Amino acid sequence: MHLSKFTDYALRVCLYLSAHDGRLSPISEIARAHELSHSNLMKVVNRLVEGGLLQSVRGRSGGVRLARPATEIRVGAVARYMEGDEALVDCASCILRGNCGLVPGLAQAKNAFYDSLDRFSLADAVNAHPRTVPILEAAAQAHGRGAAAK
Repeated sequence: MHLSKFTDYALRVCLYLSAHDGRLSPISEIARAHELSHSNLMKVVNRLVEGGLLQSVRGRSGGVRLARPATEIRVGAVARYMEGDEALVDCASCILRGNCGLVPGLAQAKNAFYDSLDRFSLADAVNAHPRTVPILEAAAQAHGRGAAAK
């Protein structure tokens, strides 16, 4: 199974926000911390806001934060939402379209993949390695967010 860059970026945003525990983070800060395009990240964040995974606050001191505690958001839910309900393969141009025994197996594999990711919350993922939170905190500080901003 392969996740799109869009989903990869969404997971990075969610992990970043998990490490900053409810603090509003500007999209520009997250983009600089992960060395990603601000415009691409804006699209990702807008989709996460539309899906109810993030909250957005406009204005000079605005930013984004997780809509619920990181312990309540499953990694699989983020990936599933970002990837949509697309089939793993494009059957539209196949001569077996509608007559293939592979489709149910692929659907079962996709569900198993997401079920596996559902075992982990964002909090589990951000706390699974002892260096994750310090790296993400340092990235915020390196890009204009000091301890006073927390």
